[in-house]
Amino acid sequence: MKKTFSILFILSLFIISCSSNSDETIQNKKITINFIHEWDGTPVTKDDFGELKFTNENGEMVSIELYRYVISNIKLVDPSGFETPLKDYLFIDLGEEQNLSYTIEGLFLDRTYSLDFTFGFDDDDNTDGAYADLNTANFNVPEMLGGGYHYMQFDGKYTSETQTTEAGFNYHAIRAVDNTDPDNIVYQDTSFSVSLEGNWLKSTEEVINVKVNIAEWFKNPNTWDLNELNQMLMPNFDAQVLMNANGKTVFSL
Repeated sequence: MKKTFSILFILSLFIISCSSNSDETIQNKKITINFIHEWDGTPVTKDDFGELKFTNENGEMVSIELYRYVISNIKLVDPSGFETPLKDYLFIDLGEEQNLSYTIEGLFLDRTYSLDFTFGFDDDDNTDGAYADLNTANFNVPEMLGGGYHYMQFDGKYTSETQTTEAGFNYHAIRAVDNTDPDNIVYQDTSFSVSLEGNWLKSTEEVINVKVNIAEWFKNPNTWDLNELNQMLMPNFDAQVLMNANGKTVFSL
């Protein structure tokens, strides 16, 4: 009887020890998310700015002068739909190398998750003047266009067969607005959700590499013609809807 009790006691200590170690692993997850920018497989960094070195789907030569954007409501979602929030939003600036990598520690995770976020802000979060760092960065949208914030500012220059000298473009994504009739202004939320499924969370430290293919803004599903759509895109309702469609293939793993 005493021998049996001793064996059971040792086994219970072993089980508790294993459970404790497992819980410690689960509760001390460290997630690092890297945003890796490219142009159809060619890495893009701030060192590539200012040169006509990229070719878009329409055949124009393109340079990048500014590339910065917001993603919001960043979270991990398990197969049952349970959400683990990571951050309210990130302001990513490629030229300034700002927030190209984000790390969060002390997570309680024990299964495979997808990484979900919103490109830009949805209407509930797109509150005028609410974010101090975005105000400082002049990321605001003018009140006449509905206020709130940009989703993205993508500036550069281009040349083409018909535009042989360098011309500028401002590919700025915001909430679409049609204010041609001041008494009947039409708004459309053109932010969009991204869900990236991966086989992560097998160890205490995980790295998620998010590929950001800048070229996709110009090609899928709409081939973008910079000769036609280059400036004054913020008040262009139809252009904002096209950007929304093209942006949905920009992010991948």
